[in-house]
Amino acid sequence: MTNQDIKNQAIKIISGHRTGILSSVENNKPHSRYMTYYNDDLTLYTPTQMDTEKIEEIEKNPYVAVLLGYEEKGQSDTYIEITGKSAINNTETLKKQFWDDSFQEWFEGPEDPNYVYLQITPEVVRILNMHGEPPQELSLENE
Repeated sequence: MTNQDIKNQAIKIISGHRTGILSSVENNKPHSRYMTYYNDDLTLYTPTQMDTEKIEEIEKNPYVAVLLGYEEKGQSDTYIEITGKSAINNTETLKKQFWDDSFQEWFEGPEDPNYVYLQITPEVVRILNMHGEPPQELSLENE
């Protein structure tokens, strides 16, 4: 597979799976939780509250890992592993672009100052369990 093929396949997987696992670092140990994801190309966005422990974790150590896919029985599901750097993004444009009425359980609306996104810029993207093929890796650290 070429790098462009890997990128295209990765975007297809990301775009088809909104729920995945976010792992950050808490006290030098992994801390994982399920999150909802949106994407623009390979960049991921996940909504969160500004006053959560994950924000504190990201501020101390911005490196994260994300797993998406692997939702059926798991044995034959292709999935993606992304490692990268996370930052807080609270731009009004982004908050309105990805706003969903289901968020009203946690936020007053797109203008709520506690409503922010973690923006995850990938450094390495790995596609795994592709029908017997070896894992495919795309390194973006130098881009």
